[in-house]
Amino acid sequence: MQYLEQQEWLLTNGTGGFASGTVSDARTRTYHGWLMAALEPPGSRRLLLSHLEATLQVRETITKLGTNFWTDGEVAPQGYHSLQSFTIEPVPTWVWQKHDWLLKRQIFLPHVNPEASEVPQRILIHYTYQGSVPTKLMLRPLIADRNFHHQQLAAHGYKFNQYPHQNPYQSQSPPHNPLYKRSSDQYHSPQQVHFQLVAPMVGTPWLLRWSRGEYQANNYWYENYFYPEEQKRGLADREDLYNPGLLVVDLAPGESVTLEARLGAMDLLLPVLQEADFHQALKQEQERQQQLITQTKLPPKAGLPQLIRASDQFLVARLSTRSSTVIAGYHWFDDWGRDTLIALPGLTLTTHRFDLARGLLQTMSHYCRDGLIPNTFPQGKTEPIYNALDASLWWIEALGLYLETSGDWEFLREQYPVVRKIYKALAGGTKFNIRVDAIDGLLTWNESGVAITWMDALVNGSPVTPRCGKCVEINALWYSALCWAEQWAKFLDLPQQVEVYAQVSQRVRLSLQKFWNHHQGYFYDVISPEDLLDSKIRPNGIIALALRHCAFSPEQGRAALQMASDRLLTPYGLRTLDPADPSYRGSYQGNPGDRDASYHQGTVWVWLLGSFLRAWQRFYPETKLNFDFHPLLNHFQQEAGLGSISEIFDGDSPHHPRGAIAQAWSIAEVLREYSQFEN
Repeated sequence: MQYLEQQEWLLTNGTGGFASGTVSDARTRTYHGWLMAALEPPGSRRLLLSHLEATLQVRETITKLGTNFWTDGEVAPQGYHSLQSFTIEPVPTWVWQKHDWLLKRQIFLPHVNPEASEVPQRILIHYTYQGSVPTKLMLRPLIADRNFHHQQLAAHGYKFNQYPHQNPYQSQSPPHNPLYKRSSDQYHSPQQVHFQLVAPMVGTPWLLRWSRGEYQANNYWYENYFYPEEQKRGLADREDLYNPGLLVVDLAPGESVTLEARLGAMDLLLPVLQEADFHQALKQEQERQQQLITQTKLPPKAGLPQLIRASDQFLVARLSTRSSTVIAGYHWFDDWGRDTLIALPGLTLTTHRFDLARGLLQTMSHYCRDGLIPNTFPQGKTEPIYNALDASLWWIEALGLYLETSGDWEFLREQYPVVRKIYKALAGGTKFNIRVDAIDGLLTWNESGVAITWMDALVNGSPVTPRCGKCVEINALWYSALCWAEQWAKFLDLPQQVEVYAQVSQRVRLSLQKFWNHHQGYFYDVISPEDLLDSKIRPNGIIALALRHCAFSPEQGRAALQMASDRLLTPYGLRTLDPADPSYRGSYQGNPGDRDASYHQGTVWVWLLGSFLRAWQRFYPETKLNFDFHPLLNHFQQEAGLGSISEIFDGDSPHHPRGAIAQAWSIAEVLREYSQFEN
């Protein structure tokens, strides 16, 4: 059971909405549910349908197929005992088997085209029965209407209205009793039911419909569901779910039933749901995904098609900008500027999705303010949050890689003014006391109580890894940006700007040697505003070695890579701190404060592996790195979020997966490097 509950599945629909759960079918997180709809894509996500509790009656024997954790410690029912198999492809599929019967369930979340607003967010559920005698399948919907970060409690006064309705093309139920059924079959059981929360607020309308079955309305709360993963994370771990009714389906051997939960009000013009609707929608999605794989033009390689499909889960629509964006990770992350730009090459350039790459770059540049690219995009009309020093520099790096890969040089003419604006703002000084040091040309910043590099964890309002001053990867990005700008100014025939960029980049190139620690043969991580040198061994110097333009010598690069290989490299990525450091924390567990204290103090980050491998190829071009991708691929296929890659891992062996079960830059960097890796 423990193994089954630790394996999770995830379906996404291109809006930020998703469905997720465990192989055991037990919900272990607040974020588990079947219809987690994004009301303002990719945000404002709300849980509407938690799940369907299934019971099968064969002859006189009743078998409950669900599995639930309860706050009193009970696990009931224990349907996992009847679970014969689970597969993740082509869609999550469970097979329960007992004696002379078998029940298969498939769940599928159709992709939503942002341009086709008439197609709602929805989930399709398909049951198929095999056996020697007919059966009754009883399906009990458990529903909610809540923010996906928080639990629903009956004591808060939740009240749902439901409106069962017969499809008008079949027959019309009497208006005074839509559940009425006459023996003459003139009236039939409804084929859809509309739900809406009406207290303590007016909620989100949605409906459940089915291809066959008799629906019986109910009004019951199931209280005290327990979410063990939330308890481990030091968060609220109890929920109550509402049951509005019961669908009873009579199935002969070989017969199926399909259900659909969809966002939106009751639609009486919907045709009757058919079993074939599930297969048709699935076929369309498989064709869409196959096209994504084909257009990459990558050579066949084990695991590569699955990685390409996984990469698609993070590319979603953003309503407020009418463009695409990148969800940083599932379940709980929104879109983040830094994450989007670091993930962009792997998600869109490796996969030849150039239109998406162009759109992502345009969206980010549109919101450039004071030389900074937003780190987060709040919902509604709220202004983005500009708390990332490096996002604008990652934007320039991503722009350069896009131009090199796509050859879209007309796009440079459109975006070059933004490059110029970023340069002027950083050189002249901007928020967080970001400025260029007049003496050495390096970028520095100085503001207490904030963390504006990628190591941004705060505990009680204080940065866990204080990095005020000059950071090694920030200044390596600054140097690379200057080199890009010089190259583009030449292309655009701007000789005066070419000269400026060349002079500044040369000064920065020389000044970057301040970060080299001759004693250790590695990089200082930060030079503080007081010129104190931080000699902690962290992976940020490896990022510096992997950028398109690098200022460090072959000898320095090889020495740093050897140090990183010895102290930081694991089968899953790079540690964020040397285990020999007194501040090292090898396990990422506990409440939010404990976890944030470990986040960049030894925890392994997968995305850093991409920088390490690219740096190795640069400084050891004739030497194949003996890196084994199998542990990562095994994790991809068998651990945590099946078919995706976790955000982070423990620094200590055996490196348990932690954090988000599916992270954009983890998938992006593994896809980017694995697709090219020869060994």
